[in-house]
This record gives sequence, structure tokens and C-alpha cells, in this order.
Amino acid sequence: MLLAIDCGNTNTVFSIWDGTRFLCTLRTSTEHQRTADQYYVWFSTLIEHHGIDARIDTVIISSTVPRVVFNLRVLSDRYFDCRPLVVGKPDCLLPHAPRVDEGTQVGPDRLVNTAGAFDRHGGDLVVVDFGTATTFDVVASDGAYVGGVIAPGVNLSLEALHAAAAALPHVDVTKPQSVIGTNTVACMQSGVFWGYVGLVRGITQRIRDEYDKPMQIIGTGGLASLFAQGDVLFDTIEDDLTMHGLTVIHAYNKENGAI
Repeated sequence: MLLAIDCGNTNTVFSIWDGTRFLCTLRTSTEHQRTADQYYVWFSTLIEHHGIDARIDTVIISSTVPRVVFNLRVLSDRYFDCRPLVVGKPDCLLPHAPRVDEGTQVGPDRLVNTAGAFDRHGGDLVVVDFGTATTFDVVASDGAYVGGVIAPGVNLSLEALHAAAAALPHVDVTKPQSVIGTNTVACMQSGVFWGYVGLVRGITQRIRDEYDKPMQIIGTGGLASLFAQGDVLFDTIEDDLTMHGLTVIHAYNKENGAI
């Protein structure tokens, strides 16, 4: 079975893929100090709790936190007896090479989202991912990543607002009952929610205008469903897009003899 690992700035997700479906998905906080042994104790305890007899024999990793990769490599070698495929490394083949400025290093998460979105929806896409940063990835008609936009993430913006203004509290991200808030919390929630609805709508429309072709807008990440309540922002929401992209890249490397 395949263990797909997506390590983001905030959370790390482990999903077990049996070739046709994900048996389970587990989530933990991203901490570069966590050792391979700690990962394995956490992982094995939870899959036992889920009643899954998972014989992992191959691993693929996407990580935006380079310092975490070493211990994930050790985890793969020590406990699953395999050398992991790491997206973004030279030995990891991509179904379609990105077309960006020479010398530009594209984030592994964006490459994985591109592969997953193209596999499910074809080309001419904008993938909007609500993570620590809010990213917009443009996928060409042939499946290549051709650029995008990076904006501050929703929770990052809230933390910055609270840190810079001592009188403003921490608030949850939620859709407010009205645009005009009648108390501090409601005002902040309205600013964040409707501000990001406007951000997504405005940027995706500018991308469409510049690209000059009809484009589908794909939403992913934990907050995509929430912001879809505010307007018709997305053609489709994909909760497991990143994990699906990892299985696509793994299959491509297997088919081409890279693993």
C-alpha cells in the first residue's frame, strides 16, 4: 500500500491508499523536532484504532517545510523499508513540467495540486488552496503549472490583526449574519470573511481576463467550503485534491520506471 504524506506549514497529513481508495486520513501538527520514532508511534496507534491492517511498502512525500523531510525519510526507511519519493526532488518525475521563469522553484504543494486537478478536471484551471497561505495555481490546457498568486492565509491574517492591535480579540472564521457588524467580533468576522470572498473573486476574475480563455475554478483546503457560502466562487470543491495529486504523481513515476 501507498502512504501519501503532505507536510504543510501548519499541519501534516498522512493518507493510506490501497490503489482504489483512501483507507484513512490522519492529521498532526507540523513540528520539525518530531523524530521518525515519534511519527511511527503516533501513526501505528491511530491505524490500529481504526482497525486497519496497512502493509505500507511505498511512500510519497510533499513538504513545504524542508527540515521535516529528513525524519520522514528515516520513517520510511526504518519502518516501511522503502526509499520515499519526494515531490520537487530531481528523481521525482512530474506528469507535466512547470513552465515558469528559469531558476524558479515551485512549491511541492502547488505541483501536487496541479497534478491532481488536471487528472480530475483537465486543463485551463485555477486551483485556489486555503492553507497557511492562500494560493492560486494556474493549470494550462496541457496540465502544466504556469504560475499563480500567493496571498496571506486567512488564519495568518487574523493572527496578524490580533498581534498588531492589542484591543482586538482572537475570533473564529465564520460567515457573519450581516456585512455590517454591531460589535467588535462581528466586525472582524465580516472583514475577514467578506474580504477573502472579494479577494478570491477579484483575483480569479483577473486571472481569467489575463489568460483570455474559459477557466474552471477549483477550491481546496479546509476553508474552501466555508467561503463558498459567501458567493459562487468555485465550479468545484475538492477536499482531497492534494492527496489525490500525490497518488497521481506516484503512479506516473511507477509507470515510467522511476520507482
